[in-house]
Amino acid sequence: MKKFDVAALGELLVDFTENGISTQGNPVLEVNPGGAPCNVLSMLQNLGKSTAFIGKVGDDVFGRMLADAVKTQGINTDNLVVDPEVHTTLAFVHTKKDGDREFSFYRNPGADMMLRWEEVQQEKLAQTRIFHFGTLSMTHEQVKDATQRAVQHAQKEGALISFDPNLRPPLWNSLEDAARQMWYGIGQCDILKISDDEIAFLTGKKDIDQGIAEILRKNRPILICATMGKHGSKAYYQGKSVFCEPFLRDDTIETTGAGDTFMACVLNAVLEKGLDSLTEDDLHEMLRFANAASSIITTRKGALKVMPKQEEIISVLTKE
Repeated sequence: MKKFDVAALGELLVDFTENGISTQGNPVLEVNPGGAPCNVLSMLQNLGKSTAFIGKVGDDVFGRMLADAVKTQGINTDNLVVDPEVHTTLAFVHTKKDGDREFSFYRNPGADMMLRWEEVQQEKLAQTRIFHFGTLSMTHEQVKDATQRAVQHAQKEGALISFDPNLRPPLWNSLEDAARQMWYGIGQCDILKISDDEIAFLTGKKDIDQGIAEILRKNRPILICATMGKHGSKAYYQGKSVFCEPFLRDDTIETTGAGDTFMACVLNAVLEKGLDSLTEDDLHEMLRFANAASSIITTRKGALKVMPKQEEIISVLTKE
């Protein structure tokens, strides 16, 4: 019996998100714990799953705040390393009128980039049912080495591999390298979550089905989920494709964490139903739950500490 349902490796950082205007007319920025892999784990904890995080923060006020926030969510932090020399990574999230975001990163270097393979507790990789990662832990050579070795070790130990490209162009020295690492992740994973923008970036295809067909010509993830924002989501599995409408809301304020919420709900479905014999009904139910959960997080500032509870998601579903 594995100790953890999902272990994730990657970035843990501070998202400074806009939250009003001061009396002097200046934007007010709220300090929110963030980082895609930990957001995914936080949502899974809310769904009753056991999780572990592998990563690095700085020995500073932000690093200590992040460590406390992750522990409070119930995520295992035994492999959260503290770097005494490099500061915690910071991200400034600028919200557009439609709720979409633009990022400015302070990460040159940031502590999350400094994780070494020697610091990864290999027993975590042996004790998990699913190992999850993204590309932000492959932007620089040292952490890329740790990530790729972790993927290989988790595969050897029998874990399913989950991957979300989570493309952030400002963090790459070149978009060509970003594409290479995205293809690497797709080539290693059993479960892929990818956005419509990322599909177009990788394949040159704006049509989702054509883009996914291109991905499947080169690689064979067992389950692919494509997110299309306000246009819903699709799942591709064993030659079948299933579409699910979005849950559009008038009270959406920003989309930070929506993809991570969706990813967690997909992994939750795989943990509960397996990956061998999903039906079209299973896939639609999975997408509907994930879409509903994602709609809730768009009504909140931040992500990691405010992931929706299962009863909130069910409430949205039963109103339909």
